Amino acid sequence: MRFGRTAVVLGGSVAGLCAAGAVAPYFDRVLVLERDELPADAEHRRGVPQSKHPHFLLNSGRRAIGELFAGFEDDLIAAGGLHLMPSMDAAYLEASGWSSRKRSSMTMVYSSRILIERVLRDEVRQLSNVTIREGVSVRGVDVVAGGTAEGRVTGVSFSTATAGNEQMDADLVVDAMGRGSSISDWLVAAGWPETPAMTLDAKVTYTSRWYELPAPEDRPEPWWWQHLVIMPTQDKGEHPEEHEFLVNFFPIEGGRTIACMGSWGIDMPRTTEDFVASAERVRTPLFAAAMARCEPLSDVHLTRSTGNKWRRYDLLPHAPAGIVSIGDAICAFNPFYAQGISSAAGSALLLREALRSATQLDQRFFTRFLVEQRAALRVPWGMAMARDRGYECATGTEVLPAWRRKILASMTWPAFNLIIGAAREDPVVDEHFARVFNLDESMADMMKSPRVLAGLLRYKVNAALGRNRVPFGFDPTQDPPGTDWTPGAVGADAALGTPR
Repeated sequence: MRFGRTAVVLGGSVAGLCAAGAVAPYFDRVLVLERDELPADAEHRRGVPQSKHPHFLLNSGRRAIGELFAGFEDDLIAAGGLHLMPSMDAAYLEASGWSSRKRSSMTMVYSSRILIERVLRDEVRQLSNVTIREGVSVRGVDVVAGGTAEGRVTGVSFSTATAGNEQMDADLVVDAMGRGSSISDWLVAAGWPETPAMTLDAKVTYTSRWYELPAPEDRPEPWWWQHLVIMPTQDKGEHPEEHEFLVNFFPIEGGRTIACMGSWGIDMPRTTEDFVASAERVRTPLFAAAMARCEPLSDVHLTRSTGNKWRRYDLLPHAPAGIVSIGDAICAFNPFYAQGISSAAGSALLLREALRSATQLDQRFFTRFLVEQRAALRVPWGMAMARDRGYECATGTEVLPAWRRKILASMTWPAFNLIIGAAREDPVVDEHFARVFNLDESMADMMKSPRVLAGLLRYKVNAALGRNRVPFGFDPTQDPPGTDWTPGAVGADAALGTPR
């Protein structure tokens, strides 16, 4: 069913491209307005500064994009994306030391953000009724009866360097303009009350540098891993501030990797010299040693715009008809939790399903969509709040009273350690935790499972009695052991290092 002649998508990044794929079957034409001049290949551009940092494509997002664009995953891998099993291909440094390596059901596709966008652009350009206009500055939205029960967005105003000011009527407008979207301000100017917003900024800063990996035959023999993850210390004693960093050595296409360090409330290195010096002080010497074997490809890139912000259009007395927001334009997350792309793709898929079942785009359609989107966003939002609310440096509307923050901070790491430990031993806990990590299940739902609770209790008892089946806590000053500890695997009974 077609709902009108024109849909206009504001923004041509991941959220906008997914939205274009979602609405294309339901309108005669779809116009994507993008401020940047888009590169033909996988290249950085001004409008996506975060593309210089690692981006996880979680399974929920991977699946949602695949629903919108059949064959996307195969195309991404064909373009250079890496299909890996993190439990086997990643060396993971927990609080107590290197974790064990074992097989699991979860796989992921690793690539750069710029490759994901390039493949998505290729997919969108195959849609005959979608046009991408580049170099466009959106100036505002056209509205009738603003702020009333009949209020509706009816089009957009924009300008280009060559054509000047233009106006486009639209049956549907999709706001995919990211964190800096001005839609809420334009709606206020048109008569709607100010949109309530939930915010929490835990002062996360992260810094990255790109490297070319050595050829496989030139890598050290213990370098079995492709992805390196170093979790922040849980030690309350004296230690270098770099021990507080969350560190990734993140593989991407083309034999390259992104070395990334981030923290909550700590100033991060901005120069190449300081970057290398900080890398030498993280919790394991392996990170700096791996960087030293690679060829630098970039300067250091630093990002501070990492606060969580949820624009609650669903709380307005009268939701504006004619417009929906997806991606960071409605709910932006601390990027550390890798939720942005998946949440944006999920909202786009939700929009497609809403259009598929609708009979008309009336006020009830947009109100219902906001309700359904709110339910979907609560899962990633809850995960971000569970961690970021525990930091004393956090600011925003969602900051907890000091006594609650201290309780949360004291519980977060023990709970995380318990779940990670149980997942190491129990395939059911492992499967549920993988679903939580990939935004397919909320933590609350996971903890309602009697089987998960039994697995956590069993692990706790076995740990107290020294009956752990899978070793962990290998010395972080040494190379991570490459033994496959999957039950029944060859060598699984041969302990390496000094495990717990």
